Amino acid sequence: MRNAFDVLVERGFVEQITHEDELRELLGREQVTFYIGFDATAPSLTLGHLVPIMCALHLYQAGHRPIMLMGGGTTMIGDPSGRTEMRQLLSPEIIAENVERFRQQFSRFFNFDDGSALMANNADWLLDLNFMDFMREIGRHFSVNRMLTMDAYKSRLEEGLTFLEFSYLLIQSYDFLELFRRSNCRLQIGGSDQWSNILGGCELVRRAEGESVYGLTLSLLTTAAGTKMGKTSAGTVWLDPNRTSPYELYQFLRNVDDADVEQRLALLTLLPMDEVRRLGALEGSEINQAKEILAFEVTKFVHGEEEAKKAQEAAKAVFGGGGTHENMPTTVVETEALASGMDILTLLTLTELVKTRSEGRRLIQQGGLTCGGEKVTDFEQVITLSDFSEGEIILRRGKKVYHRVVVR
Repeated sequence: MRNAFDVLVERGFVEQITHEDELRELLGREQVTFYIGFDATAPSLTLGHLVPIMCALHLYQAGHRPIMLMGGGTTMIGDPSGRTEMRQLLSPEIIAENVERFRQQFSRFFNFDDGSALMANNADWLLDLNFMDFMREIGRHFSVNRMLTMDAYKSRLEEGLTFLEFSYLLIQSYDFLELFRRSNCRLQIGGSDQWSNILGGCELVRRAEGESVYGLTLSLLTTAAGTKMGKTSAGTVWLDPNRTSPYELYQFLRNVDDADVEQRLALLTLLPMDEVRRLGALEGSEINQAKEILAFEVTKFVHGEEEAKKAQEAAKAVFGGGGTHENMPTTVVETEALASGMDILTLLTLTELVKTRSEGRRLIQQGGLTCGGEKVTDFEQVITLSDFSEGEIILRRGKKVYHRVVVR
């Protein structure tokens, strides 16, 4: 079997590593327990989280043991990395709810029943810490001068940095030490913005236990233009089907830029790299085949094959003239509500294609809305039952966001 480290490098996961040669040798010699932490700042994982999930899956399939660490404790503080202002503090109840949703989503991808993968929550060891004991045991290993040179803190000094946030490095570093002691965890993996925190953990284990552990950061999911991927005009792309439907996830991936297709296939699917390179090399109209495979594979991985097929059928109905509209995001409107007609702005807010009527006016003013195949130019346009064909009408926001409205 190939060394799992080489697989990660080939597929483009690796951004930075501590002691590259040592880590590669370790991964080739024995089963390694590693961890990835997820602060529970939202009620669902997002498309961006698929990068660490897929990285963990490649290591998992090579026989290594992942610990998916829920940040029930660290979320109480909030990581200042990459932030221009302090994160909103969440209540313990909301954090616990978010952690539970994360647990359910991770259980789709890893087997936590047989011990081959572990799930942990740092609330189990952080929430009951004694402050004085913690500072005497852990705080003495950290240099404030060095911490102030780290990007996560340096960029915030002029804007203001609370001691609460300043302590985050110590807390996350302590996670690594705790997991090393509990499970012989030897590797921490995180996003590229976690480099300082990961180095802190590696150094703490070395100082406290005299042992070598390793850190690895992952490439961010960005577009060819360098912007962070995972957002749409409507907001974040969630893995929860109640927040981003399988169809919307499929469409988002189906519409990635041509230049981004090969990277997405390498990072977000389990397709062999020979196939990834073949698909990424397609040109002209043929690249759409690669985009369809990307969209189908990721939607299948997240939501299952049945939902992926439904999303594919809905996409064909919109773009290919075949398939069915039934699996498109749909809003049902009662016949009575249309008896006297419904103005287009009310319909837009009802479908949640826009959040407010003023946003709807801007959309129409910019020529970004079609209804039943016709561009909408009048803010006061009224939709009646006569506008519906076979009980449905299709709204399109921009070029790629479709929504079906049916009457009953």
